[in-house]
Amino acid sequence: MTYRVAVVGATGAVGREMLATLEELEFPIKEIYAVASRKSLGVEVSFKNGTLKCEDLEQFDFTKVDIVLMSAGGDVSKKWSEKIGKLGPIVIDNSSAWRMDPDVPLIVPEVNPDAIWDCKKKNIIANPNCSTIQMVVALKPLHDAATVKRVVVSTYQATAGAGKEGMDELWDQTKAVFVMGDVPPKKFTKEIAFNVIPHIDVFMEDGQTKEEWKMKVETKKILDPNIEVFATCVRVPVFVGHSESINVEFENPLDEATAREILREAPGIAVIDKRENGGYVSPKECVGEFDTFVSRIRNDPSVQNGLAFWCVSDNLRKGAALNAVQIAQLLDERGVLTPVDA
Repeated sequence: MTYRVAVVGATGAVGREMLATLEELEFPIKEIYAVASRKSLGVEVSFKNGTLKCEDLEQFDFTKVDIVLMSAGGDVSKKWSEKIGKLGPIVIDNSSAWRMDPDVPLIVPEVNPDAIWDCKKKNIIANPNCSTIQMVVALKPLHDAATVKRVVVSTYQATAGAGKEGMDELWDQTKAVFVMGDVPPKKFTKEIAFNVIPHIDVFMEDGQTKEEWKMKVETKKILDPNIEVFATCVRVPVFVGHSESINVEFENPLDEATAREILREAPGIAVIDKRENGGYVSPKECVGEFDTFVSRIRNDPSVQNGLAFWCVSDNLRKGAALNAVQIAQLLDERGVLTPVDA
């Protein structure tokens, strides 16, 4: 089967990455449409060997498509996703708007593919938070082997997670340092150049930030409600690529050698773990890659059945665009939807 696909938010960093990923994975497309806000009407975006002209979200006829990849922010998604779903297409939404809705599945294809059938309730599927995705991809095979009890994770998140404005702020502030200039922070709460900021999203009453809360509640929904998660999320002066230091406590014994072999065989994971200079993956090296990379696997003797590892992934790819396109592939493979012209 071939499908008619619309990418909403096509001019943004993730929207453009969605178009590139659809092309790379050779998703079976009959027609494709770039959709954005009215201010982007007519703006051209690349697809395959040509370009697509953006159409106006307010005027677009969604009855003529099967799948909508939505990456236009939470406010737009709250306004449009349910309306679009009622017209027939399945919306794969990249924002946080629908993730905790009990009638909307939150899916990472390597982790909980069977949840795909729940999309029929609202014709919406939620793409998880970028930092959650790479963590649960790595945790899933280990959980199957020894049952994860508790996770303590510290993230080192790239500025791309805050969109183009975040990357621009890093670039502008970095340049300003060398010419004794001054670029006050706008997107972030403090200067991001040559700095790290332990604050992503808004603070909640208990002291955690919403980004940290997302990692906890999303992991429970995707993987297992019995897993306890404690996160500290930090913005770092990196353009693309999220890194995570993950400590896991299991119900059952799991040594580092066994964990390493389990991860080597798991889908979507590449293990690069040599105990030598450079024998691990940094965020710069993961840019443009589809895999979630795991390094520095070692026993954690501070708790019973403890394991620690380093996890890196391209947050624009597996953390956003790739996972969304893989969900579309899952819809196709499982026969969940029938094209409008079938």
